[in-house]
Amino acid sequence: MPSPLNARERPPPQEPPAEPRQGILRALRHPNFRRYFFGQAISTLGTWIQQVALSWLVYRLTGSAALLGVTAFLSQAPQLVVGPIAGPWIDRYDRRRLLIGVQLALAVQALTLSALTFGGWIGPGLIVAMALFLGVANSLDAPLRQSMLGQLVDDRADLGNAIALNALLFNSARFVGPPIAGMLVAATGEAVCFALNSLSFIALAAAVAGVHVSALPRASGSIRAAFGEGVAHAWRSYPTRLVLAMVALVNLLATPYIVLAPIFAEQVFQGGAQTFGWLLGTAGLGALAAAGFLASRSAQAGFVSFVAIGAFTAALGLAAFSQATRLPLALALMFVVGFGITCSNVSCNTTLQTIVPEQFRGRVVALFTASLFGMQAVGGLVAGSLAGRAGAPLTLLAGALILLAASFAFSSRLRELKRQINAAREARANPSQPVASGRDA
Repeated sequence: MPSPLNARERPPPQEPPAEPRQGILRALRHPNFRRYFFGQAISTLGTWIQQVALSWLVYRLTGSAALLGVTAFLSQAPQLVVGPIAGPWIDRYDRRRLLIGVQLALAVQALTLSALTFGGWIGPGLIVAMALFLGVANSLDAPLRQSMLGQLVDDRADLGNAIALNALLFNSARFVGPPIAGMLVAATGEAVCFALNSLSFIALAAAVAGVHVSALPRASGSIRAAFGEGVAHAWRSYPTRLVLAMVALVNLLATPYIVLAPIFAEQVFQGGAQTFGWLLGTAGLGALAAAGFLASRSAQAGFVSFVAIGAFTAALGLAAFSQATRLPLALALMFVVGFGITCSNVSCNTTLQTIVPEQFRGRVVALFTASLFGMQAVGGLVAGSLAGRAGAPLTLLAGALILLAASFAFSSRLRELKRQINAAREARANPSQPVASGRDA
């Protein structure tokens, strides 16, 4: 029988692993993130106020479901083309300066829209032009905001919480903004909403100007080569490409309720701007609840499961909402839809940002935002067109049923997906160890 180890041969006592930091607001302990967070709070509230006011302006002037879809499409569709190309720029240049410049451009757009509306010069053509400008600017704005989060927290263990808090902030504004916009539109008109949004972009620019972040390695070579590297990395990584595909499907099929909400407000529930605001606001409350739930989680490992759970929840809620005829029930179902969409989107974002190597962050995040906002734009355009022919209820129901099938297909791959996500995180922590790209889907 072997003798016991003597004192010199005994391994040193192992300290227990550090407990993950607790608390839903733990990322706010980082000064840079805290400064950004409060500037973002003002900006996001203004954005939601403008979005509701613009949708109501389009419907008030034209009564056209198709134009609602076109406007929503143009305000987000450039992300499908410009967004992925923006990724190499983000990885090559100073993200902080780029973000400040984009906020100033967005402030000019909102102020111009306010002046045109106040003067009575606004019409379908100008609305379309303003929406297109907004879409191009958003193609840089969305991936810039998301990719900067990793620089704003000093402890990487807090990155998942920062992402969830960012979503919590967005959805708090989504809950508060539409009812405020509905009251402002009813009391003062749409122009005031656009002017307030212009000021909100200045608030974020000032906040970002005050943060101090360390320099990161930047992508070298041409924009074309950097773009190709980012796409190749996303395709080789089985978790990355599967999660990006789910982001695209959720936002293509579930988010068109935003475009069609004015039709439900007026034709189904016999309401006006305030009913429209409450429908979106209740969905925002559900999204807020989802973001708060995810922010309260200290572990990042289980987020990929919530991608499927969120998609399934959104599909069921949307199918039921499409057939609802009473406003109280519709508001409850909007809560479910908002919860599901946000649960899935935030879980996708967290999963991607915790596995992607730092040198590819801007490019992968740009692909994520292109999939999210770009597919929202396509979904809104298609839904607006279909609703004009088949009706809004049937249009939403069809999308919900397709999403339900997609969520089951994603769930069937969770075991393999989790295995490869764990491998990718280990490879990120130990860059010298190669990791397999994963089997083809």
